Amino acid sequence: MAAGTAAAREGGEDAFRQLFRFYRRWEGSDRAGLIDFSKPAARQVVSSPLIHSSVSDQDAYRLGLKPVSLWKAYGLDNYPGFIFISNPFLPGCQRHWVKQGLKQYTQKPNVCNLDMHMPSKETTDLWGKSQQQLRNKSSSKRETKSLLEKLRWVTLGYHYNWNTKKYSADHYTPFPSDLAFLSEQVAKACGFPGFQAEAGILNYYHFDSSLGIHVDESELDHSRPLLSFSFGQSAIFLLGGLKRDDAPVAMLIHSGDMMVMSGFSRLLHHAVPRVLPNLEGEPLPSCLELPVPADLPADSVIEPCSQDDWQVCAKYLQGSRINMTIRQVLAEGHSFPVATGIEDKQDGVSRGSYHEENSEIKRHKFDPDS
Repeated sequence: MAAGTAAAREGGEDAFRQLFRFYRRWEGSDRAGLIDFSKPAARQVVSSPLIHSSVSDQDAYRLGLKPVSLWKAYGLDNYPGFIFISNPFLPGCQRHWVKQGLKQYTQKPNVCNLDMHMPSKETTDLWGKSQQQLRNKSSSKRETKSLLEKLRWVTLGYHYNWNTKKYSADHYTPFPSDLAFLSEQVAKACGFPGFQAEAGILNYYHFDSSLGIHVDESELDHSRPLLSFSFGQSAIFLLGGLKRDDAPVAMLIHSGDMMVMSGFSRLLHHAVPRVLPNLEGEPLPSCLELPVPADLPADSVIEPCSQDDWQVCAKYLQGSRINMTIRQVLAEGHSFPVATGIEDKQDGVSRGSYHEENSEIKRHKFDPDS
């Protein structure tokens, strides 16, 4: 790869872009350059200490998580503040979060990419309008996609404006209580008590999807971590440096994995060049095969998932991945600065396009070098 990187730089392509394009075309035959935290053998992988006493076993159980003392958390040399937690969910409990990501968090008043191209009455209840079509879905590529399959992103809480790249006080809807509780407990376990889940960006990836090189810097308080939860098919994640010319490290993300970017790592460049079919060879990862436990405590935030609902979720996940990134926007006791300009909004929805700005999908479809 070193010679290719040198040639890329001579042609004006930075080190991150060069590796992004390499993995965008990657066929999966050689995983030597990929860190897999489910089998952490790479030399730069180190154990990351967690604060076991910060989250009670009861609260972990309410969230469908193992006790924090049983979580497997790792860091990387030269990436202080980066924490990778390898699937801490109890068997069957990921199903709740998948169902929420498809059935509940997509509901109004939350905002999604389809709002920019369709009237609001058509983007209400995406689940209801898609479930029958997904249940009957075949493997034909010519088949019309359901609305859920056309979904690319959903925003929660303070809604990110893709044009201005800012949040604002007047574009807010209530943040889901179950996802807030999950985020706040994970943050506590990682040493961030008092974290407040104020904004969420949910990304819905398919096998032809990618997320371009970017930095999450729009939040007004960078001392708070960025949390990431992944469900469904696996993906390659690239974590770079403060500059685009810093070559990134490549790693695999599997269903149920969590990432925390804090401190030095909070403002590093990162990207997702590729979503991969289940590396186990089956349509879905084995961690998604078991149903939600029947003996959940009465105060659990995990809800039963009916067989009918899971049939829809499973069909969707056979070709897709859901990623939820949770942020605290404001420092405690702070508020938004007074706006000085007029934001590009219509009916409360930013008219920018997330995938046109931050994805490599269109570029690669028409790039003869890809």
